[in-house]
Amino acid sequence: MSKYFATVEWQLSGESFLTGKYSRLHEWRFDNGTRVDATASPHIVPTPWTDGSFVDPEEAFVASLSSCHMLFFLSFAAKQGLLVKKYTDTASGVLADRGDGKLAMTEVELNPVIIPGEGITLDRKLLDSIHHAAHDQCFIANSVSTKLTINLDAQNLLENLE
Repeated sequence: MSKYFATVEWQLSGESFLTGKYSRLHEWRFDNGTRVDATASPHIVPTPWTDGSFVDPEEAFVASLSSCHMLFFLSFAAKQGLLVKKYTDTASGVLADRGDGKLAMTEVELNPVIIPGEGITLDRKLLDSIHHAAHDQCFIANSVSTKLTINLDAQNLLENLE
C-alpha cells in the first residue's frame, strides 16, 4: 500500500464570504515542494472570483487520467521494444448531470499521439494492445466510474499526414 499527500490551502482576503462574493483562488502543495495555483472552474464560478489561468479540479482530473495512462503506456511500450520519442495527449473531459441531478465528470477522452524512434513503423495491433493494457492497469482509471475513451483516431490523422 502507498499513501499520497497534498495540502490545499485557501484564505479569505476581505471579500464578502457569506454572499458568495469571495475569491476561489487557492494553492495545492505537494510533499516534494511543488506548488500549483488552483481555482474553481470559470465554467462554474464567474470572474472575478476565479482565474482561468489557474488549474481547476476538473482539469486536474482529466490530466491525472491522461498522465496515468501515458505512464503505463510508456512502461509497456518499453517492455515491448517500442521506442517512443514523444507522446502527446490532448485529453478532454465532460462535466454533466449523471442522471440524478448531480454533476460529475461523466466522460474523459484521451487522444494520444505517439512519435516513434527513427526507422520504427507503428503497428496498429501493438499500439491497441499497449493502450488496452495501460488502461487496464491505470490506478486512476480503476478508481473512477467516469467513461474513459481512448481515441486512436488522432494517431491515424498523424500517420495520414506523413
